[in-house]
Amino acid sequence: MASKAHAQTEQPVKGTADASENKPKKNRISGGFFRFVIVRFLLIIPTIFILVTIVFFVMRATGDPITAALGGRLTPQELQARIHAAGYDRPLVVQYLDYLGGLLHGDLGTTLTDNQPVISVLTRYGAATFELAFLALIIALIVGIGLGRIAARRRDQAVDAGIRTFAILCYATPVFFLGLLLKLIFSVWLNWLPSSGRSSLTSEMQFSRLVSPTGFYIIDALQLGDPAVLLDVLQHAVLPALALGLLTAGVFIRLVRTNVISTYTSGYVEAARSRGVSEKRLLSKHAWKPALIPIITVMGMQIALMLAGAVLTETTFEWKGLGFMLSTYLKARDFVAVQGIVILIAIIVSVVNFIVDVVSALIDPRVRY
Repeated sequence: MASKAHAQTEQPVKGTADASENKPKKNRISGGFFRFVIVRFLLIIPTIFILVTIVFFVMRATGDPITAALGGRLTPQELQARIHAAGYDRPLVVQYLDYLGGLLHGDLGTTLTDNQPVISVLTRYGAATFELAFLALIIALIVGIGLGRIAARRRDQAVDAGIRTFAILCYATPVFFLGLLLKLIFSVWLNWLPSSGRSSLTSEMQFSRLVSPTGFYIIDALQLGDPAVLLDVLQHAVLPALALGLLTAGVFIRLVRTNVISTYTSGYVEAARSRGVSEKRLLSKHAWKPALIPIITVMGMQIALMLAGAVLTETTFEWKGLGFMLSTYLKARDFVAVQGIVILIAIIVSVVNFIVDVVSALIDPRVRY
């Protein structure tokens, strides 16, 4: 009787336990998340459309592109013939609709100064800019996160003050001035690194042997399997990547320091400290991961600024990428080429921000969708 009663009293407890075990756990990847991703992705389209519209009409505010690029170098009759052949004497709205139709078919037009398809300019020089931006981002993350964590751990000490001063100098110094300073120190005074270009003439001749070059010189050097060519490419990349990377590293240092200090003094970290957890473990396990969320969010904006900074960096170091070509076409007032490069940069920035939004939504429990 007693055992039977005991079994009866235990049965509800077991059922409750089973119910709690079978309770579905919250999953971040749900139908709401996919709706969030789709909405964010669709927002790319109006963003690019608005930018394309602004660039198109601003570029034509001073007249038609052919007069801007070739005016003074052709006779009035030749100039008028070129304008009519290109359709720039038509109403502006008609030109705009025609330009949008070309974009939908992947036609960005033809450059006015060297008569190249704009899409070929983007594919030829885009790899150089992406390679530089990738190397600069690595430097920015290593320097920014490393020094930011040290500054947070040594808060209000001499090391912290020195790192904060360094961060201010990094993001306050114009990138072209920093580039010239690096060239003066490491190329002229110390003669350690080359001052310009992506590689030496010897390496360029080696790249011409490749059947299918990628345009990314590091990858192409690995394809050749020649350590001397790889070393030459890396030596040429150090100074421009350092100049562009330190510009962003200054922002990362202050961002990491501020957010790590904020989480370092939060309640759950204090509770872990009271349980005897070491300061090193508090920083690496408890305070670091929550501080990473705003860093990832800001990273999208910094990549956009990095692409903007690439124009001055590539011009300073004669690094022939999209930034260098954008500067060249601006000087020549080749608005068709400028439009194509700006549109590509806008697409890249929009896609990067979309990826950052998705990653932030996955790792940040505060995001609702």
